[in-house]
Amino acid sequence: MKTGLPLLIVAALALPAPGVASWSRSWAVAPQSPGKPGDVPDLTGRTLRQVVRISSGGARIRLRLTNELSASALKLGSVHVALVDASGKIVAGSDRAVTFDGVAAPTIPDRAPLVSDPIALRVTPLTHVAISLYFPQGAPDPTVHGYAAATAWIAAGDQTGAATLDGATKFTQRMVIDAIDVDTPQRGSTVVAFGDSITDGVRATADADTRWPDQLAERLQKAGRTSVGVANLGISGNRVLAEGAGNNALARFDRDVLSIPGVSHVIVLEGVNDIGGATARKTPLPTVADLTGGYRQMVARAHDKGVKVIFATILPYKGAGYWGAEGEVVRKQVNTWIRTNTVADGYVDLAKAVADPADPDRFAKAYDSGDALHPNDAGFTAMAAAIDLKLLR
Repeated sequence: MKTGLPLLIVAALALPAPGVASWSRSWAVAPQSPGKPGDVPDLTGRTLRQVVRISSGGARIRLRLTNELSASALKLGSVHVALVDASGKIVAGSDRAVTFDGVAAPTIPDRAPLVSDPIALRVTPLTHVAISLYFPQGAPDPTVHGYAAATAWIAAGDQTGAATLDGATKFTQRMVIDAIDVDTPQRGSTVVAFGDSITDGVRATADADTRWPDQLAERLQKAGRTSVGVANLGISGNRVLAEGAGNNALARFDRDVLSIPGVSHVIVLEGVNDIGGATARKTPLPTVADLTGGYRQMVARAHDKGVKVIFATILPYKGAGYWGAEGEVVRKQVNTWIRTNTVADGYVDLAKAVADPADPDRFAKAYDSGDALHPNDAGFTAMAAAIDLKLLR
């Protein structure tokens, strides 16, 4: 009898209390301000439908919308979610109207997010979900995410509950949607992929879910880690130490990583834009101490919240437009620190995974998207395969 007690205690700790929700993040995107006024279409009296693929499943879902980087309140006329099948069609009977504190047509205050009421929609891992928003007054100052790696659709009128959108046109950014959480029978957890365009998935095939965080989610599911989600918080052009595209990594770390429900690990792949950007602008390069000091800050803040940090080595980029010999020295020295540091909870050698063995300063041709900086789909596969899943326990 005594030998069974510890197992019973562990099992009890792994399960949420009866009747208590156990939310963890299954999909996410990092909020950004619109680049230019012309980047945002006129959504007055129109429906915007965006399709996302969740990573982990659950008995219920919860939708998080964002107006956090907007200076004005945002009125929504209707919000619906539905499952999407392999052909891209809405699954019959899966459409659900979404409410927020019981309100079907909410207003999101400026600088604020808005979390929905629980939605009675059972989802399996790696399921596609359509999120449809109707904007009766438009969205002149929305919070967006500049790169989606997926197609969205805009149509006239309130078509949020329609199986297909009549007269729809394509759109390629994320807008207003921020995250989907799942309520899991076993206590779920989330791995955050935190980085720049290489994590965001620039050069990945659109609508194919081939970015390295997407493929990491698939590996976790195949390994039986069904309650572990992966949230992609990459921002194209992002930097560790300075503003670029989106807030710098240190400024957004708490919001985009530590505030996520169920976060247990973060994989950090950042730094190439700090180095290459300085080369392109002909400004002083960040020092190794500058970059590793930023990494140490992430570790300290994550460990305060019980979150484990896994660093990824900076990928090779010789041949890219902003490569330089002096910057290459910094990249190699930073990677040496990543491989040998004792402050983080582990590292993954993604640079080695995609490098040309005969010329490790460059991408292997089989993994290069053509710009010497971003992986192609095969490169993303190699990156996901190089991550030891034992690090994510």
